[in-house]
Amino acid sequence: ASVSEPAQKCCRENIQPFLTSILEELMGPVSSGFTEVRSLFDKEVNEIIQDFQKTNDMTRLKENVDQLMTLPFNSVKMEPCYLKVNLLQELLQDLKNRFKVYHIDFVIQRTQNFMQELMENAVYTFEQLFSPSRQADSAKVATTIEKVKLRVLK
Repeated sequence: ASVSEPAQKCCRENIQPFLTSILEELMGPVSSGFTEVRSLFDKEVNEIIQDFQKTNDMTRLKENVDQLMTLPFNSVKMEPCYLKVNLLQELLQDLKNRFKVYHIDFVIQRTQNFMQELMENAVYTFEQLFSPSRQADSAKVATTIEKVKLRVLK
């Protein structure tokens, strides 16, 4: 009881007025990273569509979809997404000095983990929605892939 009031006063005066600006500042790199995840997924599925339209090969399509499933674990392809979040290093350094925020690397690593998890969910959902369509007419497969991609991105 004796600590509660001074702690609330300290938070109200020294932290709460800055929370909105801090969140806005941090959300730039975070949003940019998640946008990059979305773009990467879109690009990879578009490549699958283009390859299928050229080859019309269902076996190769299955291989490409199987390869898409490994995308979240492909550090080379995911690297541009992760790099967007590395900008947090500079922003959090300022917060560390002003508000004694520690474990900056942990914040960045957790954000990158969430990005990987988002990609895992996207490719899993894509595979689940698309797998019943694999036996469909090959003329409709590219259209189906596009529809599934748009559904996942939604």
